[in-house]
Amino acid sequence: MKLHVIGIDNGQTIPSQFALCVSDPDTHATFAANRNPALVWDDAPEGTESFVVLCWDRTVPTVGDDVNQEGREVPSDLPRTDFFHWVLVDIPGDAVDLDEGEFSQEVTPRGKDAADGPRDTRQGLNDYTGWFAGDADMEGLYFGYDGPCPPWNDSLVHEYVFAVYALDIGRCPVSGDFTGSDVRDAIELHVLAEASVIGRYTLNPRLID
Repeated sequence: MKLHVIGIDNGQTIPSQFALCVSDPDTHATFAANRNPALVWDDAPEGTESFVVLCWDRTVPTVGDDVNQEGREVPSDLPRTDFFHWVLVDIPGDAVDLDEGEFSQEVTPRGKDAADGPRDTRQGLNDYTGWFAGDADMEGLYFGYDGPCPPWNDSLVHEYVFAVYALDIGRCPVSGDFTGSDVRDAIELHVLAEASVIGRYTLNPRLID
């Protein structure tokens, strides 16, 4: 199976329209268009009943002491972990694409309020749900897609994995307000094929191309 993320070549920079934030010379970061990119896939195996799409940043600092702190930089040797940006399940088995902006067209403070997505899909919680917890202006449940907004002082360019999974079941076995980790665990024994594309993004002016 092959995946194409329209506008994002594998290993290259993610265009700003797909990001939650862009660099700002005065405030370090400001909100961006936050549109989901279009995905196109082919060569799904026979027996595919549904698809799952996940997107995660695999470069997130495990310790936040230096994150977004003036006069400091997040060290490159800090252990990193995953941060989910898109959790989408129950894409029909005859689907071959998702349209740009179909699942996100702007930044939505407090998160999108719909677990039910287009085409009878279900949207899981992305990890901005935890990131914005305690923020009076932004706290809420963040369903579906919200794009990159890495620490503006990180010494590493962040890497974002867009992945599509072909499943042998028509409905992903998760319920309630499920997360990317929940989906990973639930589909482990049901994946017929998978494909991915990696994009790169930074808000650190020192690293911006």
